[in-house]
Amino acid sequence: MNALPPFADFDRLHDLLVIGGGINGAGIARDAAGRGLSVALLDAGDFGGATSSASTKLIHGGLRYLEFYAFGLVRKALAEREVLLDIAPHLTWPLSFVLPHSPEQRPEWLLRAGTFLYDNLARRREVPGSSRIDLRQDRAGRALKPEYARAFRYWDGWVDDARLVIANLQDAAAKGALVLPRTRVVRAEYDGSAWQVMLGDGRSLRARRIVNAAGPWASEVARTVLGRNDAPALKLVQGSHIVTRRVHLGRDAFMLQQPDGRIIFVIPYERDFSLIGTTEREIPTPEAVSVSDDETDYLLAAANRYLARPLTAEDVVHRFAGVRPLVLEEGKNDRETTRDYRLVEHAGVPAMTVVGGKITTYRVLAEDVLKRIAPKSKPWTSKAPLPGGDVERLAGESGQKAFLRWLEQLTAQYENYDPKLIRRLAITLGTAAEPLLRHGLGENFGDGIYGPFEAEVDHYARTEWATSADDVLWRRTKLGLHIGNAGKARVAAFFRETITLGEEVAVTHRFATPGA
Repeated sequence: MNALPPFADFDRLHDLLVIGGGINGAGIARDAAGRGLSVALLDAGDFGGATSSASTKLIHGGLRYLEFYAFGLVRKALAEREVLLDIAPHLTWPLSFVLPHSPEQRPEWLLRAGTFLYDNLARRREVPGSSRIDLRQDRAGRALKPEYARAFRYWDGWVDDARLVIANLQDAAAKGALVLPRTRVVRAEYDGSAWQVMLGDGRSLRARRIVNAAGPWASEVARTVLGRNDAPALKLVQGSHIVTRRVHLGRDAFMLQQPDGRIIFVIPYERDFSLIGTTEREIPTPEAVSVSDDETDYLLAAANRYLARPLTAEDVVHRFAGVRPLVLEEGKNDRETTRDYRLVEHAGVPAMTVVGGKITTYRVLAEDVLKRIAPKSKPWTSKAPLPGGDVERLAGESGQKAFLRWLEQLTAQYENYDPKLIRRLAITLGTAAEPLLRHGLGENFGDGIYGPFEAEVDHYARTEWATSADDVLWRRTKLGLHIGNAGKARVAAFFRETITLGEEVAVTHRFATPGA
């Protein structure tokens, strides 16, 4: 999949060129290729290398958005939560959230009304309903200060965001799409019948239509690549996260209210850690993204307002930031600005720019795009499992139940492997883990039973466009959190690269360059 395509693929007139290989671009390419369109998708960096690998890893309706009366967005997102839990059961799973009642914050009746409304805005199949809990009796209360006695438990979903991007692109490529990372679009000119597209490596291609899904760079790409000045202005909001030692042993995440009205999540992460986020700070350009010490201190203080065992700066092992490209709405602050998307069709040319949106609604965004550019074609992605999630299902069985049954069978079949390793491979690769286990994993590049293993890294390079240690350790997997410098160096050696190994906490995810 990673080899450069033959020149015939560049000589071909494509029906659709997608600029940007984040989750929105990946979803559009998959949907379009499945409807029979000839598709090309290009990204200036690694796929999912920007916002789509730096989210809070949630598929959710957005309980807090109810405060701003965004009922339509919440209902749409809740319906999609069920779809994604079903079609990508290896990359998603239901996650319970504990929302403690704080006397200084929103009243208890309002929390109950909000969770009740949240339960009933959309049909639930994969997740239970909410409930009121006594933190003095419930296990979740052990992690919190004793003054927090009451809470509500509600459910949403977890997602491996970067792997969701890869799964969509794998399916697009399997359906004939030309999929190229690290390939910048420099300029596109419309000659009245097709776009002539010049690439940064000197090659060119032709397409009947362009969809600009460049995320934080969408307005810039519309202006500098497409020559259009009618894309809406974006508000770039940085969301920073920190990864710390695990704050409690239970499976619950926490949704913590703050005096400034914000909400902070504390989420079980990668078995041994907790993910805490997020902040909201407006930045001038995508390249300005950087987790500040002030943001780190804010997140630590926000968590410590509730935690029985406070966190310190020494507990932070990693931090990263993503940029939300929100549609600029005059007079609204960052919390009030809509997370919904907008599709902008450029006047006089067959081109569209996608702005805004959230990972939960990427699939319906893609359907809306295809409804406009291929109105006679039929939607198909809501019932089609993504690669890796194509486990055998019994009659009436949901994707989540089928996946758990398959995982149990896989563990029994390969009893010579540690069950924890099998589970890690299964929730990373889904059904693609089976041939790796069957043929052998090869050398262990890591420090323990979890890897990564030589056959696994080779799989990422051959079938998932990985070309560097960073691609493997922080996007295809999160094993950068688990292995030491020697393991990182072995992965780098696989790609014949030399990496500088410094202090772990100094690592901040950076973005691809403009042009996506």
